[in-house]
Amino acid sequence: MRRVAIFALLLVLTTPALAVQPDEVLRDPRLEARARALSQHLRCMVCQNQSIDDSDAPLARDLRLLVRERLSAGDSDGQVIDFLVSRYGEFVLLKPRFEWHTAALWLLPPVILLAGAIAVFLSTRRRPVAPDPALTEAERVKLSEILRGEKEADRP
Repeated sequence: MRRVAIFALLLVLTTPALAVQPDEVLRDPRLEARARALSQHLRCMVCQNQSIDDSDAPLARDLRLLVRERLSAGDSDGQVIDFLVSRYGEFVLLKPRFEWHTAALWLLPPVILLAGAIAVFLSTRRRPVAPDPALTEAERVKLSEILRGEKEADRP
């Protein structure tokens, strides 16, 4: 029974800690679901690698409230995103849009990956190997002497 209680406690402790406060939650469950979905795709400007849904920073709270305010005013998801981008720039998006000024961000990783794969393929590709030239008579004699010396050294 003790093991079950410890396991339950550990399970509770591993749940994600969401930063949305009870006073932020909208009464309409559909609007709240939209707000949460949008919040997961918006970057906290303070934490930078967290969504505003996960961040406890005061700015993240302000952005969550702003998203809920815009949704309550009747804005679509796209209008809310456009408003935040116009106010804070593309950096507010965790996943930037594909546009001309973000093309390098989207296209460079696959190009580098492809170039690396081609380089590995070309470097490991089998090339015809020229046969080793035959040993000269002097080299054969020297090799025989070396091998005989090793055999004699191996004997106790």
